[in-house]
Amino acid sequence: MASSLRNQLIGAWKLVSYVEQPVDGSAPFYPFSENPRGIIMYTPDGFMSAQLCHPDREPFASGDWFKGTPDEYEAEASTYVSYTGPFSVDEEKQTLTHSMFISLFPNWIGQTQPRVVSIDGDFLNLSTASPIQSAGKTVNSCLRWKRATNA
Repeated sequence: MASSLRNQLIGAWKLVSYVEQPVDGSAPFYPFSENPRGIIMYTPDGFMSAQLCHPDREPFASGDWFKGTPDEYEAEASTYVSYTGPFSVDEEKQTLTHSMFISLFPNWIGQTQPRVVSIDGDFLNLSTASPIQSAGKTVNSCLRWKRATNA
């Protein structure tokens, strides 16, 4: 018998790709480059955390997180996404939802967002269940993850 979707999710996954597909048919784009960095984790007690970023983020000149320039803060926030909270799985429908208790993007706090999910061996595919707004376009976000190992 196959393991439940919930059990298959448990653990850490490293981001392989993040592409946004505009619903208007225009070219897809890569918000954090074609080589993004990221990790998503699912815990046995029902929590998740996602961290995604552009691989070429610049350090603050001051070296002090609280003394960045307005440009540094803008670059910091526009090249990083993070959120965490509980997750739930509907085994019958094979669906996944993420609930945001904490998020770098304050608009997501308190939201529960459905995800289209599939697992193929060591790969986890997540996408938005319906189009979202991103960079002024209506898109479907598609993320591919690979099970993380310590090696």
